[in-house]
Amino acid sequence: MRALLATTAFVGVFGVVTGYAQAQSIAIGIGSEPSTLDPQLRDDGGERQVNDNIYEALLARTPQGDIVPGLALDLPTQIDDTTWEFALREGISFHNGEPFNADAVVASIERAVDPENASEQLAYFGTVTGAEKVDDFTVRVFTDGPDPALPSRMYWMKMVPPVHAAEGDIAEEPVGTGPYKFVSWDRGSTITLEANEDYWDGAPDIEDVTIRFIVEPGTRLSGLMAGELDVIVYLLPEFAASVPQHAVVGGLETSVIILATDNDATSDPRVRQALNYAIDRQTLADSLFLGFADVAKGQLIHPEAFGYNTSLESYPYDPERARELIAEAGAEGTTIELMGTSGRWLKDRELVEAIGAYWSEIGLNVDVQIEEFSAYLRRLFDMNTRPDAYFVLNSNELLDADREMSFAYEAGLGGASNSDADLTAMIVEARSEADLERRAELYDEITTMVHEQAYDVPLFNHQDIYGMSERMIWQPRTDAKLIINEMSVNQ
Repeated sequence: MRALLATTAFVGVFGVVTGYAQAQSIAIGIGSEPSTLDPQLRDDGGERQVNDNIYEALLARTPQGDIVPGLALDLPTQIDDTTWEFALREGISFHNGEPFNADAVVASIERAVDPENASEQLAYFGTVTGAEKVDDFTVRVFTDGPDPALPSRMYWMKMVPPVHAAEGDIAEEPVGTGPYKFVSWDRGSTITLEANEDYWDGAPDIEDVTIRFIVEPGTRLSGLMAGELDVIVYLLPEFAASVPQHAVVGGLETSVIILATDNDATSDPRVRQALNYAIDRQTLADSLFLGFADVAKGQLIHPEAFGYNTSLESYPYDPERARELIAEAGAEGTTIELMGTSGRWLKDRELVEAIGAYWSEIGLNVDVQIEEFSAYLRRLFDMNTRPDAYFVLNSNELLDADREMSFAYEAGLGGASNSDADLTAMIVEARSEADLERRAELYDEITTMVHEQAYDVPLFNHQDIYGMSERMIWQPRTDAKLIINEMSVNQ
C-alpha cells in the first residue's frame, strides 16, 4: 500500500490532486481554522496547532510533560521572590533574519502582558509584569508577587520578532524561530508550512506540511481513509479500530460549562445546582466517548495539576432533586442560553445538545446556540455578551491550578462569568503563596466553595484520540501539541 501511495495521485474528497510523490510531505486535519496567526493575543486552539511549529518559548516540555530548556539555555534562576533570570541561547535568528536576543525577549513579554493588547492568554501569564535586559543574552522576568508556576508560564509564552510584531502583519504572516516557516494561508481551506533548514536544533525530517481545516469529524475520517491526510485530531472513538493507525494519550483537557452567576437566569445557586444534578454524566461518557473520557470529580482542576482537590465528587444524577430546586427558586420555564461550538473539540456539538436536552427535562427552556468558532471566542471573552452558560474544553498545560482559576473564576479575567470579589481575592492569595502545603489548602477551599455554589458544571476529563496514516511514525504528547518536528514517515 505504501508503494502505491508513493507513486499514485488521485482526486479525493477535498477536490484536489493528492498523493505521496514527496515522501517527506504530510497533511494534517484539524477541527477549526485559526482566527488569527498572532501567537500572543487569542486563546485559540487552531492558532496553537499551527504556531506551535513556527514559534518557540524560553522553556519547553517533553512529550511526557517535563519542563526543559527551549530558547533558554537552562531552567531559570530565581533571584528573589519576584525576579527570575534566564540565560539565552546565542546564534539564533527569527525566520526573517531578526536576531533572537534579550531585546526580543523583553519586547515579547511586554507585548504579551500589555493591558492595551487585551490578550486572551493572560490567564496563562498570570503574575508576569515585565522583563529587563541584563546583557545581550540574559533577561530577568518580574512578577507581581511570589509565583511558583513562573517556569510553566514561560513554557507557554511565545517569543516574537520585535520589528515584525510592531510593523508587520503578524496576524497574517507569522515569523518565529521554530523548526517550520510559514508559507501561505488559503482562507477557509489550508495553511502550508515548510521546514526551516537553518533551525538551531537541526533541520526537521518532514519537509513540508499542509494543515487542513475540517470541521466535521466524519470528513476528517474520510480524508484519512482516502489517503489524503496523515494525521487527524479528535478521531471518533467508534472508528478507532478501523483506521490504519490510532493513538490515545491521557489528555490535559476537562470539559465544563461555565455559568454566569450575574445573569438573571443563573444567579440563583439553587438553579446552578439543579443544572448539575440534571446531567447523567456516566451515561454520556459511555455513549458518546466509549471509555475515552472519565467523569470529572466535581471540579475543573485537572487530576494531574497541582491544586487538584481529592475530596470532591461529581454531583450525582438526580433529576427529581433538580426539579425540586428549580421549583424552590421559582425558575420553572426560565430560558437559559447555552452556547457551544461544532468541530473544535471531539463531539462538542453532540455533547452540548445532549446537555440542553437534560436541562429541558427539569423544566427549563434551553436556547442552545452553536457558534462558529471565531464568533464563539468573541462572545466568550466579552463580558457584555456572555451567555448564561457556555461549554468549553479547558486545557491545563501549566499543570497548576492557577490556570483554571485565572481562566474560569477570577472576575474580569479570561472566561470568568462572575463578579465575586471574595473569590478573586482567594485566587490571588493562592497564586502568590510560596508555601506549597498552604497553597494546596487554599485551592481546596476555593474548589470546595465553587463546587457548593455551583459556579460551573464540570463534565469529563478527556483522552486525546488521533488517527494516522499507515506511514506515520509519531507518539502524541500529553499536552496535545501537534509538534511536527517530532513526527516522521516510513520511506
